[in-house]
Amino acid sequence: MPREVVIVGSGFGGAVCACRLAAAGRDVLVLERGREWDPKDYPREPGDAWIWDVDEPERQHGWIDLRIMDEMWVAQGAGVGGGSLIYANVSIDAPLETFDDGWPKAISAAELAPYYAKVSAMLQNSPLPDGQLTPRFRLMREAAEAIGEGHRFRKLDLAVSFSDQWNPELKDPTNDHHSVKFKNPHGQWQGTCVHCGNCDVGCQVRAKNTLDLNYLAAARTAGAEIHPLSLVSHIEPIGSAWRVYYDMLSEGRRNPSYVDTHRVILAAGSLGSTEILLRSRDQYKTLQNLPKTLGHGWSSNGDFLTPAIYEDRDVSPTFGPTITAAIDFLRNGHNGARFFVEDGGFPNLIANFVKARREHSGSWAEKRILKNLGKGLGKDPMRHVMPWFGQAIDGGNGQLYLGRRWFAPWKRALKLDWNPAASMLGINGLISMHKALSAATGGKALDVPTWTIFSTLITPHPLGGCNMSTGPSTGVVDDCGRVFGHPGLQVLDGSIVPRPIGLNPSKTIAALAERACALQG
Repeated sequence: MPREVVIVGSGFGGAVCACRLAAAGRDVLVLERGREWDPKDYPREPGDAWIWDVDEPERQHGWIDLRIMDEMWVAQGAGVGGGSLIYANVSIDAPLETFDDGWPKAISAAELAPYYAKVSAMLQNSPLPDGQLTPRFRLMREAAEAIGEGHRFRKLDLAVSFSDQWNPELKDPTNDHHSVKFKNPHGQWQGTCVHCGNCDVGCQVRAKNTLDLNYLAAARTAGAEIHPLSLVSHIEPIGSAWRVYYDMLSEGRRNPSYVDTHRVILAAGSLGSTEILLRSRDQYKTLQNLPKTLGHGWSSNGDFLTPAIYEDRDVSPTFGPTITAAIDFLRNGHNGARFFVEDGGFPNLIANFVKARREHSGSWAEKRILKNLGKGLGKDPMRHVMPWFGQAIDGGNGQLYLGRRWFAPWKRALKLDWNPAASMLGINGLISMHKALSAATGGKALDVPTWTIFSTLITPHPLGGCNMSTGPSTGVVDDCGRVFGHPGLQVLDGSIVPRPIGLNPSKTIAALAERACALQG
């Protein structure tokens, strides 16, 4: 018997759909390409499972999929919880003006407002408490005021659990024992934030409210099945049903399988869902008559990071949540460019390595050496660096397609045709602002040669490829993610966002999925 609903992917679109449809009594199966992660398995040492290898996922199915394409690197999470595993916790509504152009008329800020609220409730969003402000936060606020733009500065809502009992003056404040344990509304044990800086590589105290701890936990409670290490290749209509072909990744092998279903929801992300449809049409020839706009309108969402050096100031980018605040230039913009400046952070990988080795070492002498080394790492080795981060309204003019590899022409790989010219205004505007904010606070911003010389970007927020529109001549799906001309086939993830939004998109993706489930059931 066919399953009622098969969802491909467990990120911000797939997790929402699994939760809401299972709660409505639907028979739901989720196929997730990555593994199910536990804090004890998070990568910390050089030999750990860091990499998801797109060519050999049966051998390497690690934490992050770093896809390198022409003039673009895309970072994606791989695991149950999707992008929530690696994102920087930021959960914010898109501004009103976002929906003025390029979206179906059915989608507006007012239309999405109740669904944004649902997402906030599930993710338990809250800003950084006043008693826990980081050096980066204070620098951001000072910089905004120094250039006369203090009114644009604001805290950001984060999907993080904080405790009023924590403060930076505690002895060894980032030690895990300061985390307060609690059971969340979905029966999952979590802890509160200790500002360890590990948001992007796995929060070992579970203060980060990742999707496996809320939406997916609720989905399982309601009866949904989640199958990790299930890599979908293509889909095919079979009579009035659909067949989803996938490989089960086990013990270094790919074991082909398939499942039949009455309804398919692709939620594998901007690259993943677009690739599944492209392979179904162009490689396996199992799904024809897809809109010709498939793959078009792809956006990097203008992500950019500019490092700045502060010789006489401790910024400590590895301390605290990865992102905490923003200076908003989306409204009214600056010199014609529109962008959203954020404080960037990153994990202290050296300290993580020393801690992991100390815990795993069987030698007393090695433990002693590592303990002393750990004391020497009490100060952040990158403490004088400010990673100015942010997003900009880019050109949104990329096209994803299947192409041949010069070194393996018998294989077809996902490729990107992207002309950076249309994105120069927004991204260079963001960079100029990073430099102005640095100079106003005594820092020296560094040029990033990957952009200045090679016009190459790195993005964790890819959007588009299966763009939402009013008809198949201008898009791939309608305002509820239904693929034009193919009943029973939906796409609900970042690939349906039809234009760059210039800030962190996870909450918008989840709100679109909430709305589609509420209207369609």
